[in-house]
Amino acid sequence: MIIGDRIRALRETKELSQGDIEKRTGLLRCYISRVENGHTVPAIETIEKIARALEVPLYQLFYDGEEPPVLPTLPKRRSSDDIVWGTAGKHARFLNRLRRLLGKIEEPDRKLLLYMAQKLASR
Repeated sequence: MIIGDRIRALRETKELSQGDIEKRTGLLRCYISRVENGHTVPAIETIEKIARALEVPLYQLFYDGEEPPVLPTLPKRRSSDDIVWGTAGKHARFLNRLRRLLGKIEEPDRKLLLYMAQKLASR
């Protein structure tokens, strides 16, 4: 369904004139007429204004049914904990072991080890 036809149908169902919509939205009546007749495609902000003026949720301007559409089942998104390396599983065990071992060596050796790691990472 074209958005203009849907706006007109909802407006007429609520027994509102284009002038009533003009007063409620601040949009010109001639603009509302152009939208309803399909001569103009309104921006989403304008559609939101019209939905508020018609006192309907925004989805009703795009959907014919009475109830909101059923949302599709989407795959579960990974959380930041799943994405960060070393937060779970074998990588977490490795990181914990490395932390314990680094705590046992002297400061100059830790600095040397860090320097070597930086050189390897920059390759």
